[in-house]
Amino acid sequence: MESNKILGAIILALLLAAAFSKIADMTVHPEFPKELAYTIEIPEGDSLGSQVEEVNIFEVLPEITPMLASANLANGEKLFKKCASCHTYQKGGENKVGPAMWGIVNRAKASVDGFAYSGALADFGGDWSVEELNKFLLKPKKYVPGTKMNFNGLKKDQDRADLIKWLDNLSD
Repeated sequence: MESNKILGAIILALLLAAAFSKIADMTVHPEFPKELAYTIEIPEGDSLGSQVEEVNIFEVLPEITPMLASANLANGEKLFKKCASCHTYQKGGENKVGPAMWGIVNRAKASVDGFAYSGALADFGGDWSVEELNKFLLKPKKYVPGTKMNFNGLKKDQDRADLIKWLDNLSD
């Protein structure tokens, strides 16, 4: 009987706390100011904003070709696991959310039959050279604005080199 009284007291305390919380929420109505307390002045184009030039990350990107000589195929295959949820890599592989990757190096962009590319990538033109793949794999959405590819990119130069070398081996 003693444990029932203790358990009942705990349940009653929890119910009262919940009830008082609900009553407090219904009675107190905070008023928020219509204007911010502090205004922050943002300078126009002639001040600090114009002094800082935006650096194009694709212009300062190191060349990928020399890195391919020391690229690690095993690491490239491991890195492709990030891509495998959307792409296949087998010869004759089916298209998934993204096109099949077999033979991608030096293939024309947006050229896999049966895959609906975004208009941005279809209009981009050119071939998937190792340099183009390097730029695209760094930041796909920034390199080809409007692409449907939802991938944040590979920040490390060596990782991109490893993946590109592995992709280069996927061909006849």
